[in-house]
Amino acid sequence: MTGEMRGAEAAESTRPGSEEQVPLYEEFIYCCGAATQVLKCGPWKDLLETESKTLPRLLFLIIPGNPGLAGYYRTFIRALYHGLNRRYPVWVVSHAGHCKPPNGMGMTEDTDIKELEDVFGLHGQIEHKLDFLRKNVPKDMKLVLIGHSIGCYITLEMMKRASEFQVLRSVLLFPTIERMAQSPQGKLLTPVLCKLRYILYMPVYLLSFLPERVKTSMVRFVLRGLKYPDEASIVTSLNLFSVDCVANVLYMASQEMMKVVERDSTTIKQNLKKLIFYYGVADNWCPQQYFEEIKMDFPDGDIRLCEKGIRHAFVLDASREVAAMITDWLQDILTRL
Repeated sequence: MTGEMRGAEAAESTRPGSEEQVPLYEEFIYCCGAATQVLKCGPWKDLLETESKTLPRLLFLIIPGNPGLAGYYRTFIRALYHGLNRRYPVWVVSHAGHCKPPNGMGMTEDTDIKELEDVFGLHGQIEHKLDFLRKNVPKDMKLVLIGHSIGCYITLEMMKRASEFQVLRSVLLFPTIERMAQSPQGKLLTPVLCKLRYILYMPVYLLSFLPERVKTSMVRFVLRGLKYPDEASIVTSLNLFSVDCVANVLYMASQEMMKVVERDSTTIKQNLKKLIFYYGVADNWCPQQYFEEIKMDFPDGDIRLCEKGIRHAFVLDASREVAAMITDWLQDILTRL
């Protein structure tokens, strides 16, 4: 276990029906000294303590976008685990400090030892994921990494910095791996994120005192444009009424605008056969132009363009659809295991 586990570790009881019967465990731990939420699908709660004869041969690990709240991927990991015939664990680890820790657990660990400088920054979040793997996953465990949005940038950095991991495939969904500040959404938000984000803290602080039912109604109002919003996303969004969570989310986002500039074509070239890219048609964070350019630079790569109109934030309403696609894409490696 990474750091000291506090607060909640829960196995959810679910209503009858396909993936709703999937065992799902929630843990809040300290990783690199920062509060971290982990959701685990499958009966394997601790891979380091599992007997070798019952140890799965493969772990699917989701690296989230920003906000990096594990709860947004609750439906997604359930659907993916179910689609994999419940043969392999599917985990998602939150970004450091993006979750609201349970009562009795602080946002940072109360210790004199500082494990990592700037754990809430973009570089720190990469090291945070590597530290989680090293302390929670056996060294010889085969991995499928699934990055979403900035999680794709983090995934590529993990592959570059830690070649000792046995990564069979990395799936990069709506990848923000280059020129974020120059994207349509980046042009709009960079001034706010880099210069004005502090003015957002006071409204969030005031809103945090509202009753939960009022906060929930506000989230539903914001997501009213979705035909079938994921209920897990509504519940998870309540974390964004915490000033500490929002501060860490916005701080990381400001660094993304400044640091995600040039595409790391060297790492992509070195790992091309392990990578699957999935771009959106109308994605304001990674526009179709970025897809066309990377497709031109890597004509032999598995680089796909969404033809289904799925939004960048697919977890809000298309988790099951994306999980089904990934299961189909990975049949080649699954049949060889």
